[in-house]
Amino acid sequence: MDTSALATSYSAELPAWLRDELADVPEFLETDEDRMALVHRLADRNFREKTGGPFAALVVETETGRIVSAGVNLVLASNLSAAHAEVVALSLAQTRVGTWDLGAEGAPARELVVNWRPCAQCYGATLWSGVKRAVIAGDGPELEELTHFDEGPVRDDWQAQLEQRGLQIELNVLRDEAIEVFRAYGESIATGDSLVYNARGTAENG
Repeated sequence: MDTSALATSYSAELPAWLRDELADVPEFLETDEDRMALVHRLADRNFREKTGGPFAALVVETETGRIVSAGVNLVLASNLSAAHAEVVALSLAQTRVGTWDLGAEGAPARELVVNWRPCAQCYGATLWSGVKRAVIAGDGPELEELTHFDEGPVRDDWQAQLEQRGLQIELNVLRDEAIEVFRAYGESIATGDSLVYNARGTAENG
């Protein structure tokens, strides 16, 4: 086999606009609402910049509110189907602190802040990342109904399963604001400004 044609690395890079968007953001966000408001702000801009879907996430030190990393959905910008906001934020946090385990002994407790219940992929990524807490804007059918994305086969008892594994879940933080971002994305699909990038064979393709 000629291995010269094989890819041997891959990467996803945050868009330049995100650094600009964070320039006026304080390093420490004290409340869940402060943290989620930033997530919504990034999610809304992400699809308007056409770098990915209407999704964003933060990894934050729970006690201090210090931002460890920020991520947005980069599927379109990177051509990587796995580059969801949660995966990007968790991976960048792990890179920054130098360990795959964000809940390592002696480290500050860290949490994931995300603008909807994680999809099938990101559910696992959250579980294995080591974060101790997840702050989630909401769950339910609204995301799929408004955006037509297929979130995959997530268990009905997803929250209980995470809690059994030691994660604290804070649900329904600025839920209405999340839905407004999804609604705006759905409207942009209708006008041809955005697309649904479900792979073939999913429940619904845009």
